[in-house]
Amino acid sequence: MKIEIEREQDGQWIAEVPDLAGVMVYGQSREEAISKVEALALRAIADRLEHGESIPELDGLFAVPA
Repeated sequence: MKIEIEREQDGQWIAEVPDLAGVMVYGQSREEAISKVEALALRAIADRLEHGESIPELDGLFAVPA
């Protein structure tokens, strides 16, 4: 999944995963923002899976033998 990152005027970094609504974080450094947004994206995906929601981005990731 694509991460968009940019530096704000106050020096903080903001990172977002546009494919996952609400997955946006701030960090003091570029690396911190990326790390935080990756963790938040995984939590959002896990939450959607637990609630039975479809996640097209994960199609083909898991395989269950017939």
